[in-house]
Amino acid sequence: MRNPVNIIAKQKRFGVLLYDRQLQVIDIDAIAKQLLASTELKPHGSVTDLLPELVGAEDQMVRLVDKQEDFYRLDHLNRHDAKGEVRYLNLLTLPCVDSHQAMILLEDVTQDARILQAANQQRYDEYLYRASIEHRRHQIGSSILGRSAAIERVIDTIQKLSHISSATVLLMGETGTGKNLAARMIHESSMTAEAPFVEINCAALPEQLIEAELFGYEKGAFTHAVDAKPGLFEAAHGGTLFLDEIGELPLGMQAKLLSVIESKSLRRLGSTRSRQIDVRIIAATNRDLQAEVAAKSFREDLLYRLNVVTITLPPLRELGDDVVLIAQRFVELYNVQFNKKVKGFSPEARRALLAHNWPGNVRELSNCIERAMIFISGNEIDRQDLILSLPATDNERGAASRWTVPPTGIELEAVEQSLILSALERAQGNKSEAARLLGLTRHTLRYRMEKHGIE
Repeated sequence: MRNPVNIIAKQKRFGVLLYDRQLQVIDIDAIAKQLLASTELKPHGSVTDLLPELVGAEDQMVRLVDKQEDFYRLDHLNRHDAKGEVRYLNLLTLPCVDSHQAMILLEDVTQDARILQAANQQRYDEYLYRASIEHRRHQIGSSILGRSAAIERVIDTIQKLSHISSATVLLMGETGTGKNLAARMIHESSMTAEAPFVEINCAALPEQLIEAELFGYEKGAFTHAVDAKPGLFEAAHGGTLFLDEIGELPLGMQAKLLSVIESKSLRRLGSTRSRQIDVRIIAATNRDLQAEVAAKSFREDLLYRLNVVTITLPPLRELGDDVVLIAQRFVELYNVQFNKKVKGFSPEARRALLAHNWPGNVRELSNCIERAMIFISGNEIDRQDLILSLPATDNERGAASRWTVPPTGIELEAVEQSLILSALERAQGNKSEAARLLGLTRHTLRYRMEKHGIE
């Protein structure tokens, strides 16, 4: 290798390989062997054996030997080195001026390739992040159905929140109005795809378990704590914690929740170490929390802390024609589930949907359409296919106010006890549901049960 280019190549630590018109390797230096991970070279071996990337370019390689081409280049060939790590090489083929040979220069560009790879990956990740966020923001309008002013206000607020991933949100509304859906849409429109969404129903857990579930515990914190367990706050780190039925949270837990929200740190049960958390809080309730504050069953300072942004989900009876629009979507979903081809509703069925009061809201509407779709045999839902519950009208809800005392009188304590027992029976022993039926908080119901000696 007496070509002057060889001297430059060695100075720059290029690997050098010479080949002839038959594409046989004439010479290869130690650097090229190292870069190609080839410590042994077969006599008169083919250049394509060492560099399979040149298969298909043989004609060009011969023209370089004949000095009919100026150069041939390949970038970012990859080889595994002795440690099994991938190395990236650039290949440049040049004709030799003073012989019937051509020279292949090999340059190790691993460091530059990895920098470029990392930059490209970062740009790609940023693109996916932006595309994912924009896609989920676009989906908000199609996930929450409706064209009424009330629905438009909800959608507009959620779209504004999609640019802010830290604001605490309080969702208000009757049971079945879609607070869970709204919470998930707020999360998905403002968080990355991998951000966790953790949900807890504050009414579903016994009071003594809520703290352990929310904050976690250390090994030995209580009798059955055989291992340490992170709580839901830690599970939601970097994402959203959805506290459903926040009005059912015991007063003691309300104080601890307020402390965690304000300090952005918590301590597991049985631990003295504080843990920092980054969690967005979304809370939901079907209760009037202002009235609960007045009744001393909900902390006023916690309400102020939760009430940064409030969204009230409207009941179905206030949505007008949107009821039929939502019902039609359920028809489409159950067509797929039940393999049917129901097109929609007869005029009589539409009028019935619009006239019904929907005390159970969207949940009741979904059940109504599902029942109809199970038994329907035609391609249109008629009035007789709809089994509507008795409407919970204002008159019905206010019936208790028209109760009168009989001439013989009543024992008020006995009536209260009887109503509590009836509510517990209807709720199958679920105290939270019984409290809802009676229009009480769970804590108030517990107090009155104790007063009457009800277990």
